[in-house]
Amino acid sequence: MSSTQRWPEQGWALLHLLLMASFSQAEEPVCTQRGDPEMPRMFKDGDIMLGGIFPFHSSWKNRRDSYMDKPLPLQCTSLDFRGFQFAQAMLFAVEEINNSTDLLPGISLGYRIYDSCGSIAKSVRVALAFANGNEVVSQPSEVPCTRPAQVQAIMGETSSSPCMAMATAIGSFHIPMISHFATCACLSDKSKYPSFLRTIPSDYYQSRALAQLVKHFGWTWVGAIRTNDDYGNNGMATFTETAQQLGICLEYSVSFFRTDPPDKIQKIIDIIKASTSKVIIAFLSHKDLDVILLNLSHHNLTGYQWVGSESWIFDSQIATVDKRHILDGAIGLSIPEAHVSGMREFMLDVRPLNVSSNEMFTTFYETLFSCKFKQSKSSSRNQKECTGREDLTGVQNSFTDMSLMPIFNNVYKGVYAAAHALHFILSCNKTCNAKVQLDPFTILQHIRTIQFKTKEGEEVYFNENGDPAAKYEIINWKPRENDIVEFVT
Repeated sequence: MSSTQRWPEQGWALLHLLLMASFSQAEEPVCTQRGDPEMPRMFKDGDIMLGGIFPFHSSWKNRRDSYMDKPLPLQCTSLDFRGFQFAQAMLFAVEEINNSTDLLPGISLGYRIYDSCGSIAKSVRVALAFANGNEVVSQPSEVPCTRPAQVQAIMGETSSSPCMAMATAIGSFHIPMISHFATCACLSDKSKYPSFLRTIPSDYYQSRALAQLVKHFGWTWVGAIRTNDDYGNNGMATFTETAQQLGICLEYSVSFFRTDPPDKIQKIIDIIKASTSKVIIAFLSHKDLDVILLNLSHHNLTGYQWVGSESWIFDSQIATVDKRHILDGAIGLSIPEAHVSGMREFMLDVRPLNVSSNEMFTTFYETLFSCKFKQSKSSSRNQKECTGREDLTGVQNSFTDMSLMPIFNNVYKGVYAAAHALHFILSCNKTCNAKVQLDPFTILQHIRTIQFKTKEGEEVYFNENGDPAAKYEIINWKPRENDIVEFVT
């Protein structure tokens, strides 16, 4: 008898043993957590919980797993003040709603905010924590291991690739996920990402507009560099397709990621040096541009015309670190300027970030003020002692820089979109019906169709793809008045 023929008999025997083992251990817990828990970096209780995921760190230490032992937790590196700013914008919106008598009266919003480190793997772990929680659950075997999601909506993530992974992992749970900065056109596919929405336009429009911008100036022989992720690859693919239709030729098109080894970055430098084109299209995240800019500065590669995507073109911190004037005269597209009254003052007050008094706040505070606490684990020497009463006045870094207010406003609008949907579902007037059983799918449906105005008069709504209307400003790093380019979805 062949092994193929013997398999059914062996399979049934194995199944019989497994069933016997399960019946003999009927009293044992059947709902147990697999792996280490993901713990929130910021936490506040409320009647209704919202989730948040932001990159408090921009990178992580590479490791080699042996696949023989349990992998160690991801070790995050490179503290990123921008992630803290996004979290502050979410906290500002939550506090403003909690203090309102018009929106969700008598209902308090709480939050669980996690650090993604910019890692896709960590983002997926956080997504599952949002859906399942971290506590160990013990249930009798005859009771299904099901329970409600831990949050009713998720704010984030900041980048497209983590958003795609998260939206895939929790799409079947229908938990609304609202991103403020993930622009990949691929995320508009509702068959793949049914619960994903965003408050920033899709790159479907930006990529085509950038090609039109290049054509407008008569630049028909260009080079291109992109972040090697879904944001850069998809955005550049659309740009390339449109550019070819407009008679624009690419001399080279290269990609890299900030964790790439130095030799790969050196190859990109060599390609740029050897090229004859003097225009560079840069579909890069600001984190990756920081890395490439440092290397370009070492080689003093000036005199190129840079055309940038919204991720970096309006970030004033990029201009601050560009000591060699590599990017002088850069031009690109940005979402329009925004103002949210009270947000700047709130964000510059670091006390709300200390909601859980965790070690991360200590690291943030010490880095922000270049000091260290007595009990700190920091090994830095020759630093002044932190008093806890430091003043941000006079401090100039990416945390005190408010140039990304349009993105902070996107976080703000995402929280309000969820709040308006909840307000309708709970039949709120002077009070809300707190007895209504909340269901993520119902909340998602209402967010998709919600339409409201912010206190600044900005109208907020989503189209059938979960995207807002697309509006861009042309940003030039030379003193001149900004022009407005508008695309209506």
